[in-house]
Amino acid sequence: MMNRNPSDLATPGRPTLAARLPARLRGALYVLLSQYVTNGLAVAVGLLVILLIVAAGFGVATAASAGVGVLITTMPDVASPRHRKLTQMLPAPLLATPMYALVQYVHHDALLLGIVIVLGTYGSVMLMSWGKRGGPITFAVLIAMILAIAEPAPDSLRQIAASTGGFALGCVLYLIWAVAMTHLLNPLYRIQLLAESMVAFAKILRLQAARLTPEADHQQLLTAMLAQQITLADYLQGTRDVVLESPTTRRRQRLAAMLLALLEARDHQLACDLDLDYLLKHHASASLLTAPLLRSGLETAAAGMEQLALEMLLARARRATVPTPDLSEQLHGALPAQPDASRAPLPLTEGEPDADALLHSMANRIGHLHNETIRMARLARGDERPELAQVRSQWQMFVSPNQWTLQPLKLQLAWHAPVMRYALRATLAVAVGYLLSMHLPWQGHGYWVMLTTAVVMRGNLAQTVQRRNARVLGTLLGCLLVAGLLALRPSGLVILLVVALTTGMSHAFALRRYLYTTVAATFTALLLAHMLEAGLHPSFAAALRMADTLLGAAIAWLFSYILPAWERTQIPPLVTRCVNAQRQHAKLALALVDAAQTSDLPWRLARREAYDSLAALTLTLQRTVAEPRQVRLPVQAVEALQSCSYQLLGQLAAIKSLLLLRRPQLNLAVAQPALQQAAQRIQDALAGLDPDPGAGLDTGTSAAGQPFQPRPDPLVAADLTPWLLRRLKLACAMARELRLAADRVRV
Repeated sequence: MMNRNPSDLATPGRPTLAARLPARLRGALYVLLSQYVTNGLAVAVGLLVILLIVAAGFGVATAASAGVGVLITTMPDVASPRHRKLTQMLPAPLLATPMYALVQYVHHDALLLGIVIVLGTYGSVMLMSWGKRGGPITFAVLIAMILAIAEPAPDSLRQIAASTGGFALGCVLYLIWAVAMTHLLNPLYRIQLLAESMVAFAKILRLQAARLTPEADHQQLLTAMLAQQITLADYLQGTRDVVLESPTTRRRQRLAAMLLALLEARDHQLACDLDLDYLLKHHASASLLTAPLLRSGLETAAAGMEQLALEMLLARARRATVPTPDLSEQLHGALPAQPDASRAPLPLTEGEPDADALLHSMANRIGHLHNETIRMARLARGDERPELAQVRSQWQMFVSPNQWTLQPLKLQLAWHAPVMRYALRATLAVAVGYLLSMHLPWQGHGYWVMLTTAVVMRGNLAQTVQRRNARVLGTLLGCLLVAGLLALRPSGLVILLVVALTTGMSHAFALRRYLYTTVAATFTALLLAHMLEAGLHPSFAAALRMADTLLGAAIAWLFSYILPAWERTQIPPLVTRCVNAQRQHAKLALALVDAAQTSDLPWRLARREAYDSLAALTLTLQRTVAEPRQVRLPVQAVEALQSCSYQLLGQLAAIKSLLLLRRPQLNLAVAQPALQQAAQRIQDALAGLDPDPGAGLDTGTSAAGQPFQPRPDPLVAADLTPWLLRRLKLACAMARELRLAADRVRV
């Protein structure tokens, strides 16, 4: 058990500031102090400063064009590593600027304009081949083209040059601003991203605790936990990219070490969940008797994680404390009495420990969870020195790749590729929107129909339906609010201020509350479009905008059924990726290495890939729910594959924990050959070569030929080899189940 400093404890009777705050206020602070809001404020201030500078120097018309340039440049502006900020943001203005100029050049010719819009839509959507990096660039180019139509048709090349020059000026000025803000806010982003991941993990612990309530709906909780695992995986990758970048200073190293501790806590949570599953299935009476105790332990661990995260956000990390540091001892003391650990071992019945043994194992896991939180608090205060030799020298291996290569595009050039179909579908939809906008029975704004179609349509039906509903409601609200604002005849300064604030708001809530983003984005787009069309005091017909919005959303929804890329067609490579990731992770997790001589970096990277592959699989499962019933994925089969994958990860996490934390209590003469044998069995099982991977695994005999009995309490057991052997046997069996589940999904 780790040594604890008395300062780890919250002083009795004097709870921490985070603990004293009401739950609603804590939830609001998590949002207000998040990196999303910080980033949104930076965007808003940058846009306002640039618009004021350009308006003062070149006039309102140029400021409007510059505003469009700033708007499209902000789209890829999220919290990111400093060294890749420019390469992350530069493609958007580089591709959008010539398209903005080209649209203006052909503005007078309806046929040429339609051709440019169609080809530009197809080319921009194909940028989605680069995944999350390509998405913002796609919409930057689309919105640049469509808002260029809102500008009055130019009468000369000089006007085109002036308008495009204003657009490019806005792009350049915001690029400078964004790079400067990234360097300035990088220390704050590191804290905010880490705190966000900690809060996401605490929610998983609370879901796990909820499973111990008598009235628990286990299927609903499992679905919620899988969704939260996706959220955590997404947060963790963003956190790795920023927190593990160049950990060269003491402060950065502390945060990097805290992130690694959080990753270890996640492994303990998975192992704890495995024991909980077994208890609920085989020892329900024992688990129900101790449910309040274990639930309280998990809630305490979650509360400690949340409180530490909030203390960090409030810049109180140096005073961070975590309550109840002796959680493991408290749980053991309240559990049923253990048999005498010194008695002679009994023969194994079926190789499984009894309920008391598993209860004490869960107590250990919950204690380890909380100990990692205590360690994080000590690191935050500077009381513990981070050990980061591998991360300091090889941090590039932990972050996402940022090279722009043609390989992702080549993979999507096939007829059945999802991005290719999305590009063709979006192109047809925008083309129809363009044709209809030219023959509307009302004098609307055709570009608004196309804009709505472009932003509503997504690569799959589920996201399109979600965006359609939010977009329609948000646009209707936004139109009413804009109509009310313009009816007051606000000054130019007020309009510029509102544009800046709404742009920042849409940026802040883009990934959290899309309805808020839609309302704010409607404000921004409409005000910029009207500035381009009619200066600072335009008239506004809210009813026509609403009609255009409904038409654009309807087109996007209808065309989602044309050339669809159903999730069923995407599942084979995802399943293959998942199985291969599990094979690599098992191979490295079961390697008995000397931590002082051999790096565990390959294992950490393999573990990350295993979690990421599962997150991709879960996202696919969520999206298929919105598809027609006859083309949906086999939901039960995919859920079984997910369950087996997480169970195998949990078993391997428990084994790795024994190897790292309890190695002196292992009989290496028995453990080492068993590890090697199990590793080979798992490889064969996942490759489909071993029909019964646990059949030949020796899990009950020591080197002296004596049977092992799993001890009730691993804290006091002299020999933990039986626990290791049990985990190995279960891992081998689970590998076979995983392979069978993968085969059922592929059918």
